[in-house]
Amino acid sequence: MEFENPDQSNLIPILQQIQENEGYLSEISLLKVSDWLGVPVNKVYGVSTFYNQFRFVKPGYYQISVCRGTACHVKSSIDVLNALCRELNIQPGERSDDGIFSLEVVACIGACGLAPVIRIGSNYHAEVDPRQIRKILSQYRRSYKKTVTKKPSDT
Repeated sequence: MEFENPDQSNLIPILQQIQENEGYLSEISLLKVSDWLGVPVNKVYGVSTFYNQFRFVKPGYYQISVCRGTACHVKSSIDVLNALCRELNIQPGERSDDGIFSLEVVACIGACGLAPVIRIGSNYHAEVDPRQIRKILSQYRRSYKKTVTKKPSDT
């Protein structure tokens, strides 16, 4: 989507495009949108905070989504969420200090038969037990280290 002319009616699509490109809405991007559209930054911020689709924290390399839908709730996904928070030392909406993980809670992943379920990147983990969290995360940490330590000649 290309926006050639500054038009205030395009504010939400512009914010959506920025988030799609950058993964989140930074303070700098909100200021640039404000300047480009000629609207106060508090209006841009107000619109962006009104909708829960927008993120203001740079996502981790792996985005973890914890389902809290009915089936997952009944199967104690809160315990899975709490285990993730403890292990990563973050809360939903935050990114781990190492930048590898970010955590979010979603209303439903759409995999109710697999409850409780989490999604890490594009991978689904079914019937997750809180005691599995450390092992699951360590697999992603190892994969991340292999990815970032690859030399250009390795590809």
